[in-house]
Amino acid sequence: MTLRNDVPDVPVTMDQITSKLYASLVKAVHEQFGDEGLKEVEQGVQALLDEQLNDLNQRSDLSYKQLDERARYSIPHLANASEVKETQRAYEHIQKEAGIEPYTIYAMMAKLFAHIAKAVVDRFGESGRKAIKEGVRQFGEARGRDIARRAAAKGLPNTAENYLTNYDMGRSDLFEFETTYHPKEIEQTFTVCAFGNQWKKDGTGEHGILYCQMIDPSIAKGYNPNFDVVHDRYVLKEGDCHFRFQMKEDESD
Repeated sequence: MTLRNDVPDVPVTMDQITSKLYASLVKAVHEQFGDEGLKEVEQGVQALLDEQLNDLNQRSDLSYKQLDERARYSIPHLANASEVKETQRAYEHIQKEAGIEPYTIYAMMAKLFAHIAKAVVDRFGESGRKAIKEGVRQFGEARGRDIARRAAAKGLPNTAENYLTNYDMGRSDLFEFETTYHPKEIEQTFTVCAFGNQWKKDGTGEHGILYCQMIDPSIAKGYNPNFDVVHDRYVLKEGDCHFRFQMKEDESD
């Protein structure tokens, strides 16, 4: 089904989200550090490629000298959603053949982000941390604007009530959460998060938290400049994520 203005009434796929996040990180890091920054992004991607091969050898009884090119999360395979989709499909196939549980696309996006963030922060310190967060901000605000377009295509305003019902990313069983609607805010608590759980498992929470700190406030701000998110608990810190979505009064009125 397609709505007015060619806005699809279906969730955005994780293939699309992964490729757009990567592109946003590349853009923000390059704007801040130029070609030196791009080298660190490349180092981060290479670290993920190394992990893919090492993980296969560690978790399976087989021995791999190299990974099939189609299954590698290389830079060309991050260029767009279709490339990411085919890469994930090939990687899952190889893992199944090896007799091991495949990583989901959610896990791979988390790993990709953590490796890139680590490389950039290790090289540029606090400035690198800010650049990574800026990449997430730009990525999040673009998603928020898309959510507003999805609502508008149904003839709905970008109010708090129409935010979650038009959210772009579908929720898989890898997320567990509760949503409560209060008179002046929406409250959400996530007890299970596919991204946060992967960063905890990998011991990369120091870098994963950069995503967590930025993503929801940025999406909300892109959806409506007056929409605020109070994110006062994190899976990576307190064990769950707690959000309070609040629409401020328009100060221009």
